[in-house]
Amino acid sequence: MVDGLDSRTAQIYGPIVERLEQVEERLHGISDVKTPFLPDLLDYVFRTQGKRVRPAITLLASQFHPHDHDQPVTMATAVELLHMATLIHDDTVDNSPLRRGKATVSDVWGKDVAVLLGDYVFATSATFVCDTENVRVIRRFSETIMQLSSGELLEFFNTNNWRQSRDDYNNRIYRKTASLFHTAAESGAILSGAPEETVQALEGYGYNIGMAFQIVDDILDVQGSAEEIGKPVGNDLLQGVLTLPTIMLLERYPDGNPVKELFARGRNGSGDQLKTVLEMIQNSEIIEDCYDVVGDHCRKAARSLESLDDIPARASLLMLSEYIMERTH
Repeated sequence: MVDGLDSRTAQIYGPIVERLEQVEERLHGISDVKTPFLPDLLDYVFRTQGKRVRPAITLLASQFHPHDHDQPVTMATAVELLHMATLIHDDTVDNSPLRRGKATVSDVWGKDVAVLLGDYVFATSATFVCDTENVRVIRRFSETIMQLSSGELLEFFNTNNWRQSRDDYNNRIYRKTASLFHTAAESGAILSGAPEETVQALEGYGYNIGMAFQIVDDILDVQGSAEEIGKPVGNDLLQGVLTLPTIMLLERYPDGNPVKELFARGRNGSGDQLKTVLEMIQNSEIIEDCYDVVGDHCRKAARSLESLDDIPARASLLMLSEYIMERTH
């Protein structure tokens, strides 16, 4: 798995490379089931390989306290499976044809199969977290599933609602995205047996890195290329999802704003309207202002680590915060 990473990511994952390989082995072992059709479906999902950022955070967070068991590996596997399950369901709800440049499960096999496969992966993630036998972690994991689901519901029921505030946006992206980063970091520390102050420090790191990660995603949606982000540019706008760049555009131009017209038309919005919104964002300081917000979260994440031992895992977490600022997909 690590061989397929770019040099920067491989450097970040250096302190945990062997444990991350163990996570990868467990993920692929899940496909070894006798139920007809399921192995092919799972293989397809696992071949759409991301950078494994969330399980890496769990493993890095577990490095600040000595331990002689593999519970963090088990939890890291659960975290990645939960992430995969949410992607399958998200793509189904959003009618997304592509994920990382590859056809989604719902596009290939249809919505019914996608929903059922997502449920299967969700349930599989729960079996791994139960294997940790840590009630605090199991409860936190369950709460995270609730937060992820409520975040999706908030997004769904606010489709084409341009009146949302920054507080509304922050609440939604915490639930939908940052909550899993938060849990990834917190659970790694808990399972290592780290003291509570270490757990709290890494929890703060996970929260801020997760918020930064989602805001960068939202920036790339209006600035990146389809080849880079693996989906059409402006896809969130076409889906009626209000993100930080569009909130800033509405704040800057409250009257006659094309976002309002685009959202009023819903899925019938024209390509010209979308182009106008994208050009207004790209030709202003909005992208820079959004990156300022990202930078603020990354700095807060770094400050959360100041009290921790200066070990290779700490350097990796700091590098990860820098990498998130610079990523293009």
